[in-house]
Amino acid sequence: MPKRRPVTLALTVVVAVTGLTACGGKNRWCEHDATDRRVSNSYCERGAAGYEWESDGGKTKIKKSKKSRH
Repeated sequence: MPKRRPVTLALTVVVAVTGLTACGGKNRWCEHDATDRRVSNSYCERGAAGYEWESDGGKTKIKKSKKSRH
């Protein structure tokens, strides 16, 4: 039984943090850190390594397009 206590506490913390970040705003999405590509929110909801919540912070992102030089 003592081994279950830390696991239960860790899961409780993960659920609480996820719930708090979920209330932070509607303009958020889950991204893969290495590629900055949007993925299913389920990756961030389960706390998968290499994925994080992103938001526009109330501002729209403007991505610079790559222009080729001729």
